[in-house]
Amino acid sequence: MSATKKLRLGPLPKTENVKLTFACPASLKADLDRYAALHAQAYGEAVDAEKLIPHMLEAFMAGDRGFRKGTTTRSAPSKPT
Repeated sequence: MSATKKLRLGPLPKTENVKLTFACPASLKADLDRYAALHAQAYGEAVDAEKLIPHMLEAFMAGDRGFRKGTTTRSAPSKPT
């Protein structure tokens, strides 16, 4: 297995998108561009860094226990008295 096959972000699914403006430091943009190049090499499909950002954020939030714990609904059906 090549090193590029070990990317946390797998092939990108087709999704419906909502436009959102995102600003970041130039160094982060350079890292995103490098990640996009590695992703394209690993999965054989060119992808822009901008397309990776939503999937990276989704993966980050899915792995954040505090976020998952804070968004879990704990309401049980009320029992009639």
